[in-house]
Amino acid sequence: MTETVFTYAAPGLKLGRGASREVGWDVAQLVDSAPRAGTPGGGARRVLLVTDPGVAATGHPERVAEAVRGSGLEVVVFDGARVEPTDASLEQAVAFARGAGPFDAVVAVGGGSSIDTAKAVDLMLTNDGTLMDYVNAPVGGGRAPERPLLPLVAVPTTTGTGAESTTICVLDVLALKVKTGISHPRLRPTLAVVDPDLTTTQPAMVTASSGMDILCHALESWTARWFADFDAKRPEQRVPYCGANPVADMWAEKALTLLAGAFRTAVRDGSDGAAREQMALAATFAGLGFGNAGVHVPHACAYPVAGRVRDYRPEGYPADEPIVPHGMAVVMTAPAAFALTFEASPQRHLHAAALLGGADVAAGPDLLPTVLRGLMRDVGLPSGLAELGYGADDVDDLVGGALQQQRLLATAPVPVTADHLGGVFRASLEHW
Repeated sequence: MTETVFTYAAPGLKLGRGASREVGWDVAQLVDSAPRAGTPGGGARRVLLVTDPGVAATGHPERVAEAVRGSGLEVVVFDGARVEPTDASLEQAVAFARGAGPFDAVVAVGGGSSIDTAKAVDLMLTNDGTLMDYVNAPVGGGRAPERPLLPLVAVPTTTGTGAESTTICVLDVLALKVKTGISHPRLRPTLAVVDPDLTTTQPAMVTASSGMDILCHALESWTARWFADFDAKRPEQRVPYCGANPVADMWAEKALTLLAGAFRTAVRDGSDGAAREQMALAATFAGLGFGNAGVHVPHACAYPVAGRVRDYRPEGYPADEPIVPHGMAVVMTAPAAFALTFEASPQRHLHAAALLGGADVAAGPDLLPTVLRGLMRDVGLPSGLAELGYGADDVDDLVGGALQQQRLLATAPVPVTADHLGGVFRASLEHW
């Protein structure tokens, strides 16, 4: 028997230029309506603000903190979130929060890394066990949180991850050299405050990489396995990634349209307010789509690409250690991945290519990959995995890492084997 039901959920959303100036009022409303989290002696409500050093340097987190303080709340700032979080960096953040608590709410200001760090902190402040207990199986225990989390307000300063909309916390498990995640509806932020004015400080490469994350979120949810093609589930078995569905389709399609009109401009001219606003909309819309439909092959391949990095240091990111930014890692295998999935839904692939500016329908399975490669070149991304330091000898190891992402591969519209993944990685070594 096949599935006849799909689910949809989203955070509260406040979007527009200047929206971040209202965060104090927003947090106060959430805190006043939530049960007290153990604040001693009936004292002031306390809020933990999570950010990273780079974002802290822009002044955005302190301005948000002042807005929250202006509503009569005490704010403690943790500015040690790591770009591309690891199990070690998340544990450090959790230790800080436990030592500085208790808290009544959490505010995240930054990119997906800060928001994901805040999700992990919120989870571990409210539920027992270890972080690895909650990491997706087979890497971790796959445990579901038993208790509600504190209100979480996400204030993104990048346009890409959609973390303000989703139930996912992504992290690198250092000992295994693999990127994985924690996924549960309780991790979804209570409120997303999306202010395009906060994104003008993004360096060009951050805009390019983050924009590719938007692109792949939308494309992967749009081409994901249809929800009714899964086996029927009982209510308690349904997961946030339920497959492509009519509601997620709407968000994905609109995100692609917005991206096509703004992406190149936003990378070329970070001060272009209209382009920044469209990118902020696209990021949030894509998050509202993939946060329910799911992602598949490009994201599954991205996790080992990022987790096994050796020496690559992209412009615009912290230079103290090697890093492959998440959006960059995802899009490196996207052209080959969508060539692989074309047969499942040719019209969806061709329509997506048309939304992105591809007009040669006769190109068939090559059209969307060609459009993607052209966009990658236009925004200055590396030419393939080889430029990131990978070669043919690394393919088997990368395949092994991707095969660990069964939660994502299950959403692919075609069966995906080790041989398929090997072909995707080999075809992604050089794009031009």
